[in-house]
This record gives sequence, C-alpha cells and structure tokens, in this order.
Amino acid sequence: MRDRENAVFELDRRALRRAFERAAVGYDQAAVAQREVGQRLLERLDQIKLDPAVILDVGCATGATTALLFKKYRRARIVGLERAVGMVAVARKRAPWLRTLYGAVGEPETLPLADASCDLIFSNLALPWCFDLDRAFSEFRRVLKPGGALLFSTLGPDTLVELRRAWHSADSHPHVHAFLDLHDVGDALLRAGLTEPVMDVERLNFTYSELDGLLRDLKALGAGNLNAGRPRGLTGKDRWRAMRAAYEQWRAPDGTLPATCEVVYGHAWGSVGERVRRPAAGPAVFPLKRLRRSRPDRE
Repeated sequence: MRDRENAVFELDRRALRRAFERAAVGYDQAAVAQREVGQRLLERLDQIKLDPAVILDVGCATGATTALLFKKYRRARIVGLERAVGMVAVARKRAPWLRTLYGAVGEPETLPLADASCDLIFSNLALPWCFDLDRAFSEFRRVLKPGGALLFSTLGPDTLVELRRAWHSADSHPHVHAFLDLHDVGDALLRAGLTEPVMDVERLNFTYSELDGLLRDLKALGAGNLNAGRPRGLTGKDRWRAMRAAYEQWRAPDGTLPATCEVVYGHAWGSVGERVRRPAAGPAVFPLKRLRRSRPDRE
C-alpha cells in the first residue's frame, strides 16, 4: 500500500521535459524564488576556499545564476546542464564576452561528463525534479575530483504547504510534488559516498495579491502538477472553487496570500581515498555558521 501511495507522487518524466521546454521563454519573469535562493547559495561559496578549474552547474535553467558563477570564478570553465534544450540555449547567450558556457542536455542521474572531471558541482533548485536522488548523488560523486566540492539547494516538504492543504480539502488527487526533507537528503548524500555533509534549512515567504498569480508563476517555471497520479481530465469548477476558498484562510491582514518555500541547503565533498568515513548514526546536521573550513587535504 505504501509503494502505491508513493507512486502517485512520482514525476511524469515526459511531462516534465515538455514543461521545462515551454518554460524557457517566460521563466525569468517568474523565477523570483530561484534568483533569491541562487544568490544565497552563491554566498555560501564564500565559506569554501576553492579555486575551481571546471564547474558543473546542474539545473542551470536560463543561466541567471550561472552568469554570477562566471563573475565569481573568472578563470573557470563552466558546464551548464539542463533537461530542456531551450533553456540551455538561453543560458548560453548569458555567458560573458570571450567566455563560453558549455551547454549539456541531460538528467542529473546520467551526467554526460567523464569521471573525476569537475572541481565544483553547483546546483540551485534542480534536485526537486530529480527522479532518483541516490543515483544523482552517485553521479555527482563520480564526476567530482578527489576533494572536489558539491553545493546545492533543494526544496523541503513545507514548500507550497498552503496550496497542498487547499487542494487536499477539495479532492484526493496529488496537486503538489512531495518534496524530501533535510534528513532524507542527508542520508542520500552518505549513501552515495559523499563526505562531511553539511545541511541547513530556512523558510522564505513570498506573497501574492491573488492566487492566480502564484498559479501562473508555477506554470511559467515548468513547475505545475507533474505527479504521475495527477487527475488526467479537466478539474471541475466545484473543485477549483473549493480549493480557492480553502486558500483564503491564509490571507493576511494586508490582503496578501502567502506561498511558503522551505529551502534545504547542502554541502559535501568528493571522496578523498581512504579518508572517506561514514558515521553510523546518519548525516551530520548543523547550522551553516559552523562551515568554516578549507578543502580537505589530499593524501
């Protein structure tokens, strides 16, 4: 029964690719959260002493945050990976003058890169749409050089909690993706053999004057209802009306409607030969302020 319940929340791979292709045109106008989280993720790189020669940006989208990586690491070669050809094309146009974004189309679970070829893997809000997190992290470990760094952001289960609860009051179908929590992500890092994981989480609250604004943004981002168990027919007017009425309970005194974004940040290192050690009790979880270290010394 549990496997059947989980299956309805699995992502429809073909629908996801189509949604991301369509999103390439209007993505930037709706990507407020992506830019904000990307900026915060970039600031975490200031805590890491790293001079990467090759950077892989997994989920580069239209390249807004990738462009900031170019500014931060002026000598690095950067590869931008996306599952949508249209997004890679837009991202490549954002590369600074005399520099090239090497575009790659693929999935995080099957990276089209050689073993031990990257010094840094950077991934901003791409992992929520990953089909197999264990496999993706194993791929990250494979392409990282010994002592290379992984820095990523993803979404926790309280993301869009208002929308999830509003739809739950209207029908029994899944309408919002089931995001993994911090501990599940940390466990996956360890299973993949990535070392010294550091995790932290924060909540960002975005506001809309009307619910339609949120729904338009989700569609523009390619982040609509992509669950395998989503209703295949048109949603009836009664259910839409019930969902909208349920969402109204969160309207604030200033007249705005909130949309919660639970952001999970993670950092880990590639394997360093025999120095890899896995804690028996699970991943280390502590605040980012304790991340004050340089790259692991090489043997």
